[in-house]
Amino acid sequence: MRQVPEVALPIVLDRTAGGSLPNQIAESIRHLTASGVLRAGEPVPSSRALARHLGVSRGTVIVAYDQLLAEGWLVAIAGSATSINPQLPRAWAAPPAVSARGASRPQEVPRIDLRPGRPLQDEVAGPSWRAAWRVAAAAPVGVSVPLLGWPGLRAAVVEHLRRLRGFNCEPDRVAVTAGGREGLSLLLHASGAKDVGVEDPGFPSLRRVLHRRNAIIRSLPTDDQGLVTTKLPETEPPEAVIVTPAHQYPFGGTLHIDRRLALLEWARRHGVLVIEDDYDSELRYASEPLPALASLDADQVALLGTFSKTLTPALATGFVVLPRHLVAAVEAVRGDLGQPVSLVTQRAVAEYLASGGLARHTQRMRRVYRRRRNQVVAALAGLTGVRVSPMDGGLHAVVQFDRDERSVIDALRMQGLAVASLGEYWASEPPGSQRGFVFGFGGVSDADLAEGLATIRATLGGRPSTIGRPASPHRAPGAAPDQPS
Repeated sequence: MRQVPEVALPIVLDRTAGGSLPNQIAESIRHLTASGVLRAGEPVPSSRALARHLGVSRGTVIVAYDQLLAEGWLVAIAGSATSINPQLPRAWAAPPAVSARGASRPQEVPRIDLRPGRPLQDEVAGPSWRAAWRVAAAAPVGVSVPLLGWPGLRAAVVEHLRRLRGFNCEPDRVAVTAGGREGLSLLLHASGAKDVGVEDPGFPSLRRVLHRRNAIIRSLPTDDQGLVTTKLPETEPPEAVIVTPAHQYPFGGTLHIDRRLALLEWARRHGVLVIEDDYDSELRYASEPLPALASLDADQVALLGTFSKTLTPALATGFVVLPRHLVAAVEAVRGDLGQPVSLVTQRAVAEYLASGGLARHTQRMRRVYRRRRNQVVAALAGLTGVRVSPMDGGLHAVVQFDRDERSVIDALRMQGLAVASLGEYWASEPPGSQRGFVFGFGGVSDADLAEGLATIRATLGGRPSTIGRPASPHRAPGAAPDQPS
């Protein structure tokens, strides 16, 4: 027996109103069409199905449809369902694009998007990946999941950190997150930190999390070795600091052991929570991945990890290794707000880690990214007035020059190439005091990367360059910017 599709149109009839039922039906369909609920070209329910849904006679619906056919709202073609007129204005054919601020406007899509933050994702869905998802999809779903996440994934994360980061921890200190920003928000919720120090320059996306939580943001100066620990505040220190010791963002400095020990001693002395953002530590080219800062003091450091850089941001899965004193507070937050990562996803990632799929994938991608890194260095060599920061790891490069930053970025945009303004990475200095841009070389095809590099080279002009650290890219907050020559 053929099943009749269910009708779910939001039409409500008022039998006590003065208007007839056919008129009410017709007016409802006009309103639904004008508001975009019914779109031009879409079929409407059959008269029999709509009559059953509304609890009226079929004749009542036929009268309403005949009126709408006469007015041109509906069209009826022999052999096809009665439909909303496909010739209605385009505004009623599809919903308009809405910007982040709520205003409808067309979105400019770059031809080649070299903005940083995206890995090469073409190689992710291999046999190990597909097998992991098949196993996860076949497992029972009616099971209880602990507040901190699926035990299998937490155990797999512990083994992953032991092998790749030289860090031993217990699974009961691992909380599954929906990525770096959600993990940071979770830590701020649980710790209650309202006053947070951040590296300057640093991740704009993490600063936006702090802004959303109305936190006080303290700029902490950096240099070519990362955080300058001699300038950490001794009076009225922040409640937490966010650091990137393995690969300071965006310039790439590595925090040496003397500074790591100084940071931890300062944090213990003042009771400051250190949040280690371990965003792409596995992707190093000059050496093996460095040990985690958390391996030096697991009680003072929360290790924030994500699979977005090694796999894909679409996975939206990460983890945080918690100091023991924060475990109960994080469980309480999860109890109130819930676990944002589905059980199937957690199982699939756990299976992928346990099978060695992530380790093999990371090893393959290191070779690809090392080749691309060398391609970037070669493409931008031979330009004077242009400095490219060292790229010992990661998926991006920083290019600095003495020209006006906005004019260079706009010139690239006019050629269909998108990069990120370097000025946006600084919190303590006005845009323009650091002239340059940041671009990613991970998330595009080989052909697009080659074309993008050629466009950058042509735009910057043919003066020889220095592949190395700028003479003075970092300044203490408030220092005067370098003057253009």
